[in-house]
Amino acid sequence: MTETSIPRAEQSLDEEETATLAVNGDDTEDDETEDETEADDDTDTAATGGRTKKAVGEGDLFRQSEIAADYVEGLLDILDYDGDIDELVAAGRPMVEVVGERLQNLVGQRGATLEALQELTRLAVFRQTGTPSRLLLDVGGYRANRRKELAAVAKNAVEKVKEHGEPVRLDAMSAFERKCVHDVVNAMSGVASESEGVEPNRRIVVRPAD
Repeated sequence: MTETSIPRAEQSLDEEETATLAVNGDDTEDDETEDETEADDDTDTAATGGRTKKAVGEGDLFRQSEIAADYVEGLLDILDYDGDIDELVAAGRPMVEVVGERLQNLVGQRGATLEALQELTRLAVFRQTGTPSRLLLDVGGYRANRRKELAAVAKNAVEKVKEHGEPVRLDAMSAFERKCVHDVVNAMSGVASESEGVEPNRRIVVRPAD
C-alpha cells in the first residue's frame, strides 16, 4: 500500500492552503465553476484563471486512482472500517468507490464528510504526482443516489419556472449537488441556471432563459 500521510497538524496554514489551491486549480469551486459552462460530469476542464491545463493521459489518470485508493484504504484501516475499494477511470477522470456496510459516518450529513474526505484524497494524489486531481470519491453509492434525488428537485424547479415565469431559488448545496442540478436544467429548453452567494450558503437559481 502506498504510504500517504494525513496532513500533519503542525503543518503551517499557509502551506496547507497553498497545496489545496493547487489541487483545486486556484478555485475551491472548480468542480462547479467549469461545470456551469460545460455540463459534463461532476467536473470537466477546470477554470484556472485563464491558464490552460495540460491534458492528462489515461495511464496517468489510473495512477491517480491507484494512489487515491491506497490513501483511502489507509484511512479505513485507521478508522477501523471495512469496505471494498475499487479504483477506475470514468468519463475522463479518476474515481474511487468504497462499497460496504455501516459506512454512513464516512458520508456525513448531506455528504459533508464525504466531500472533506475527497479533498484530503485529492491532496494526497497531488503530493505524490504534483498534478491537480479531479478525483471523484464515492462511498456506499451516495453520489449516485443523490444525483437521482437532485434530478427530481431540478425538474420540479423547472416546472415552477415554466408555470409562473419567475426565478426559483433552491436551498444551499455543495458544489457536487449544484453540478447535478445544473446538468438537469441545462438539458431542458426555456430555462437556465446560475449560482449565487458564497459557501456554505451558495445556491442555484433557476430562471427563464434569455
